[in-house]
Amino acid sequence: MNHEQKGWKHFLSSLQSFFTNKKTVKSARITYNVVWNLLLLFIIIMVIGAGFAGGAAAGYFASLVKDEPLRSYEQMEKDIYNYEETSNLYFDNDVYLGKLRTDLYREEVELEDISQYLIDAVVATEDEYFYEHDGVVPKAIFRALFQEVTNSATQSGGSTLTQQLIKNQILTNEVSFERKAKEILLALRLERFFEKEEILEAYLNVATLGRDASGNNIAGVKAAAQGIFGVEVDKLTLPQAAFIAGLPQSPFGYTPFSSDQGKLKENLEPGLTRMKTVLSRMHTGGYITSEEYNKAIEYDITKDFIKNADDGHTIDEYPWLTFEIEKRAKNVLAYILAEKDGYEKADLDADEDLKGEYLTLADRDLRQNGYNVHTTINKDIYDKMQKVAQNFELYGNDKPEEITDPETGEKVTIKEPVELGAILIENKTGKIISFVGGRDFKREQLNHATDAKRQNGSTMKPLLVFAPAMELGTLQPGSVLPNVQVYLNGPGKPWPHNYDRSYSGLTSARYALTRSYNVPTVIAYKNIVNQRPTTFLEKMGFTSLSEDDHVNLSASIGSISGVTVEENVNAYATFANGGKFVDAYLIDKIVDKDGNTIFEHKAEEVDVFSPQTAYLTIDMMRDVINQGTATSMHNRLKFSSDWAGKTGTGHNYYDSWFVATNPNVTFGVWNGYDTQKPLDLTYKGVSYGARNIYLWADLMNAAYDVDSKLVDPEERFEMPGGIVRRSYCGASGLLPSKACSDAGLVQTDYYNAKYVPTKVDDTVASSRYVRVGDKRYFALDSTPNEFVESGGATIDPSYMESIIGHKISNPSQLIPNRGAWSNVLVANARLSDNGNTPAAPSVGGSGSTITWKKHPENDVIGYRIYNNGKKVKTVKAGENLSYKGGNGSFHVTAVDIAGKESAPSNVVKIGEEKKKEKEVEQKKQEKPKESEKPKEPEKPSEDPQASAETNSESNE
Repeated sequence: MNHEQKGWKHFLSSLQSFFTNKKTVKSARITYNVVWNLLLLFIIIMVIGAGFAGGAAAGYFASLVKDEPLRSYEQMEKDIYNYEETSNLYFDNDVYLGKLRTDLYREEVELEDISQYLIDAVVATEDEYFYEHDGVVPKAIFRALFQEVTNSATQSGGSTLTQQLIKNQILTNEVSFERKAKEILLALRLERFFEKEEILEAYLNVATLGRDASGNNIAGVKAAAQGIFGVEVDKLTLPQAAFIAGLPQSPFGYTPFSSDQGKLKENLEPGLTRMKTVLSRMHTGGYITSEEYNKAIEYDITKDFIKNADDGHTIDEYPWLTFEIEKRAKNVLAYILAEKDGYEKADLDADEDLKGEYLTLADRDLRQNGYNVHTTINKDIYDKMQKVAQNFELYGNDKPEEITDPETGEKVTIKEPVELGAILIENKTGKIISFVGGRDFKREQLNHATDAKRQNGSTMKPLLVFAPAMELGTLQPGSVLPNVQVYLNGPGKPWPHNYDRSYSGLTSARYALTRSYNVPTVIAYKNIVNQRPTTFLEKMGFTSLSEDDHVNLSASIGSISGVTVEENVNAYATFANGGKFVDAYLIDKIVDKDGNTIFEHKAEEVDVFSPQTAYLTIDMMRDVINQGTATSMHNRLKFSSDWAGKTGTGHNYYDSWFVATNPNVTFGVWNGYDTQKPLDLTYKGVSYGARNIYLWADLMNAAYDVDSKLVDPEERFEMPGGIVRRSYCGASGLLPSKACSDAGLVQTDYYNAKYVPTKVDDTVASSRYVRVGDKRYFALDSTPNEFVESGGATIDPSYMESIIGHKISNPSQLIPNRGAWSNVLVANARLSDNGNTPAAPSVGGSGSTITWKKHPENDVIGYRIYNNGKKVKTVKAGENLSYKGGNGSFHVTAVDIAGKESAPSNVVKIGEEKKKEKEVEQKKQEKPKESEKPKEPEKPSEDPQASAETNSESNE
């Protein structure tokens, strides 16, 4: 044994001695116990912490899903497999319309008829553990949760195919922890009930897969195979299957076709890259060999895309109608579904997000559950109205409009046609019998009858001004309003204006509505606007009023945020219903596939106006048709019933309206361009207003041809109790005075008995007025008759000024140019007596004429001229203040409105009297006193004439 070996032997011996030493063994035992106890304590803490965290997580999870009902197998089966049952639509009286129009084309296929390549591609790409998990993959969920909490970059998602199926068929796409928790719970439950093959088949039938070659949105692998590659789904090649399998992650990002008639996108790279990702995952997962992978990667899939495919789907014959039915049915179902979950209608109306969630669920419900949706639309009337709208030849010229091309982004100019919206509503029930949404659905999909919001012009006047004012007691048909130049927006430019920029003077409320005058309408509205008459509009279904609409005076003539044709027409039916509003509706009932009625409309009445107000408004609107702005209707309409209505023109002639009602139905038509452009004032010799009335009449004639009893009832509007006929003074609307009667200004009209005028008119004076210059004033009882003019009548404008709220700049505008008004004058004001006797005027004379100046006191109405103490002449204030009197001594007095006469003026002599006065003065100068006469010798006599001339010269 050498030295090195001896060394190792010694080392090992020493090491053995160390570990066998009692002291070492004891120390090791103590250390072991400490480490073990610490490790055990750490494990216990971890277990407790994990338990606590797990309990908290479980509690949180439970709170998220507490409102989710425990679904049975039958319920889940119904939800998962009900993707093919589109609802049926019906006209009125169970006339079949067709299947619900849908923008998502889908065809069902069984799993055994699907290419294995596609099945493998979907599983490898969307859910690699599909055949192993029980509905969820915990580590994927934790990974997604971690990414959410840390806001880190998103990797692969945490949803299995089962979860995606739940999201598509039962839940919504809402992004929230609550929705995710429900998704997990339902996925676990679904896996308990269904085989993997059943789940996979359902997923492949519901997955959204972009667009087909015709531009239609598609779902399900069968529709994708046919719509993208033109092959059956069991004939897909590996590259084709991989392309389709890549679409669910971003259907409209990866789809090769655009929405523009299915044109190929310019950039196909995103979809091609995604296809290669799918192939890579299939290869990694062992679904395809390296040889298959390499061959598929090199394949040019673009040559397989369908080119110039025809749309294989039938174009809907009723596009506006089916979209309208869909919209309203979804709204109905949303409230029903929400009610089942414990919400009320008000909850949805107050929360847009909540309502949006239930509208999504309702949309799915409507498309999957095979409902039978029954509507109020009369098919024959609807069809005939569409033809009339298409063939009408008086819309007006198309006008240029510059738009941005969606493909190139360049500005292009198109021709924009006049559009229309029309709707026919049954008064008592609110049924929408028919409507016209526009002229060409392919050009413009906006429903101009139900969705387009426009200013309603003068059709607003009965709704917001005349009926509310009558209801509030400030106006009746016989109330008199001034149609003169006013400044209701403050000093400056006059406003409002009448459509023809002229003024008709004093007018009754009835006549103002008949002729559609703006000025008296706005004045009437100004006097009630503080009582917020817009609440009447809200009761009648106006939904888009802004806060400004409640206070702006211009709202009275239709300058508002906007109203739909349906809302406007529906409101007019309130008058036909005796003041009760009945909301219009189109969905009559919804029946499920088992025959159970889950919804049936029930009409509800809302009290808006009294029967008296409603009837008086109807009676006033009869005049619009019989002698007002809508008289052209009579020559165009085939039939004659008890019609009442109103025309309307929007700002700058952007909109033209006509709405009319009879005891059965209410019908309205709107014309205008989609972008704000003025209508042609005349087209083919017909005015814009008459053109719209002609269209209204043609559409109503079409309805009459189908159902004459519906649109042409024999009965008339029935006058309710509480209405009386009374006379009023046409100058004020007050009870007639004798002066008003003598002037021939008395008129008669209907009144609500509660609001018959009680005050006698005091604005009209009969045959007694004074004139001061070009102004006229009422004479007082004490005014001397010599200054009072007679004949006709004089009206005091102050009463109308109190209604307007400011002085009338040109009171003569108050006098209408018709009838008895030709003998009526305007008194500018009542001339007030200042209480003093006028001061004596100052008079001068020249030749045979005396003159004086205007008296400084304003209540002086004239002057009396006296000759030698005898009155010889009366001169009215404002006339020529002079008098050519010939001979005599004259003085003048001033007389005021109360009849008080001034003291005499200075005396002025004219004519022979003046001459005599001069001669006497001359003689006085020629005959000195005796004591002053000089004593001179007599001289020869001189020529008397020469002497007179000499004296005369010296006097001057």
